[in-house]
Amino acid sequence: MSESSGRPLDVLEASVGEQVTVRLKGGEEYDGELTGYDQHMNLVLERDDNTTIIRGDNVVSITP
Repeated sequence: MSESSGRPLDVLEASVGEQVTVRLKGGEEYDGELTGYDQHMNLVLERDDNTTIIRGDNVVSITP
């Protein structure tokens, strides 16, 4: 991941195309390639032939 200003959307931008683990409020975790996001931090993860869209208000953490 390249250096960024540390702002959440900048960190997400630097993580596009990278493998990440997303932890949700309920404790669930999703692994995959971050392929997109929006200003609300809604996320799009790709894994194999599966696309998962995660609402930003459910996200607790995103780790490489």
